[in-house]
Amino acid sequence: MSLTARDLMESDVKTVSPDDDVAAVFKRFARYAFSGFPVVDDDERVVGIITESDLVDLFEPEDETLWIPIGLPPFVDTLSYQVKRPWADLDLGVDMIRNADRPVSDVMSADVATVTPDAPVDDVLDLLVGDDPDINRVPVVDDDGRIVGIIARQDVIRAFRDRRLE
Repeated sequence: MSLTARDLMESDVKTVSPDDDVAAVFKRFARYAFSGFPVVDDDERVVGIITESDLVDLFEPEDETLWIPIGLPPFVDTLSYQVKRPWADLDLGVDMIRNADRPVSDVMSADVATVTPDAPVDDVLDLLVGDDPDINRVPVVDDDGRIVGIIARQDVIRAFRDRRLE
C-alpha cells in the first residue's frame, strides 16, 4: 500500500486570515512552533501562505548598499565607495511599528503549491525537494480549495521512519 497526502497530513491546521495584521502573525509564530501558516479566506480556501522569512523580509533593506559619491565635478558620477550598513545600525523597533498594522495579504506569498488528500507521496516529495527552496510545508486542500490539512517536511520523514519500523 502506497502513502498518500492523507496519510502524511496534520489535520489540525493553524491558519491566518489575509486581513490579519503583521503583529498578530508575529504572536502566532511566538505561540506555535511553526515556520509558516496557510492564509485562508472566510470560506477556508487557501489564498496564500506566510512564512517567517516573509516577515524577516520586512526588516531587510531592499538594498543594503549605500553609495557615497566623492570628488568634485565632473568626477562625482564616476568615483564612489560602497558602504554596507551593519545590521546593528538598523532600527528593528521602528520597522516593527511601521509594519505592525500591515495586512498579511501585503506580505504573504499568493502562489501556493497545494495537493489533494489523495495525492501520492511522490507528488508531495516533488514539491518539498523541487526547484523552490522556500517550500517547507504543503497545504492539503479539497476539490474546492478548502484546507483540510498540512504536510511539513518532518511529517514525510516521520512517515518513512515509521514505515521502516513496521
